[in-house]
Formats: sequence, structure tokens, C-alpha cells
Amino acid sequence: MQDAKRITLSGQGIVLRGNDIDTDRIIPARYLRTVVFDGLGEHTFEDDRAQLKQSGQVHSFDDPKFKGAEILLVNRNFGCGSSREHAPQAIKRWGNGIKAIVGESFAEIFFGNCVSLGIPCVVLDAASMERLMATIESEPKSKIKVDIQTKNLEVGGSSFPIVIGDGVRQQFLEGRWDTTAELLANKEAILATAKKLPYFNSWS
Repeated sequence: MQDAKRITLSGQGIVLRGNDIDTDRIIPARYLRTVVFDGLGEHTFEDDRAQLKQSGQVHSFDDPKFKGAEILLVNRNFGCGSSREHAPQAIKRWGNGIKAIVGESFAEIFFGNCVSLGIPCVVLDAASMERLMATIESEPKSKIKVDIQTKNLEVGGSSFPIVIGDGVRQQFLEGRWDTTAELLANKEAILATAKKLPYFNSWS
């Protein structure tokens, strides 16, 4: 797969504070009727953004200082709730596109959906996350570098160790995270195996 490897990912950060932010908040249910994901990005956190605007506040995804951000910073249990694939699809398409998510922890299905889109979700401990968020809030133009190879995050003069499972890490480093592409690339081997299976050949 072309450009499939995820070794280092760099970009400005966007801070989204709060624990247990669920997929219903990431993308409202009314957008689940779509069968394609184009255009979902502009509706990311739409209801949360509207509620804050009504109260005179600004949501991170509307804050001009985070415009152009590509690394999302979150807290604990991000992406919980329903297993809708639309949530990571919307995040991927917001603005310039979110390339990686750094958080304290992630809901399992959301994490898996992100992997299938090539979006690494890496983990920082709570104290390090607070330091990182504070840095980006005060210096939003700072570049964050997420290094999957060395399992390290750098911003400014600071460095933080990140956690990512060995299996998923290897998938990203080798460019094997796209399971559909993996199947298509091995079409001939799959067809050869299918010919040997009785339930594909009337049990003859």
C-alpha cells in the first residue's frame, strides 16, 4: 500500500479536555444515515460546539488558535459509547485531518476503528498529558512529533514516553493496518485456498 506506513507523525495539536467523551458527542446520531463519509468532518462535535457557542464559550474545534491542528489530545476513555465507525471517520476529516490521537485511554472499539483508518491512538499517563495539554494551550503553534518507532512523543524541548500495543505498533510500522488492502493484495492466495475448502466446492 502506498504511504501506508505510520512511523512518525507530526503536526500542531488541538486540546480537547474531558473524560468519557463518547461517540454520540463526536458525531451526532442524525449523521449516521450517510453511507459515505465525505463531509462528516465539518459536523464533528457539532452539538457540543453549538451549546458552548450559545453560552458564549468556544469549543476547541472552533478555536482559531487550533486551526490546522493534526494531532488530537484527549483525556480518559475517549470514544466510549456506541461503536459507530462515523466517529473516527469524522475526526479523520476535520480540518486538515487528524493524523494521530494522544490520550490517557481509549474505548476499545473506537481504538480498533481508528486502527482500521490508519490513525494511531497512543497513550500517555495523566500527569504527562496534563503537561502536554498545558503546553499546547499556551503555545498552540508548537509542533508535536509522535514517533511510533521509538515510542516517544516530542514537543518543544520536552519528551514523553508513549504506550502502544506491540501488535498494533508493528501494523503501523509495516503498513499492514488496512485489512481490506491486505486482502486485496493477497487475492490469488485467497482464491487458491478457497478452492481447497469443501464448503466452497459443494463438499465434493
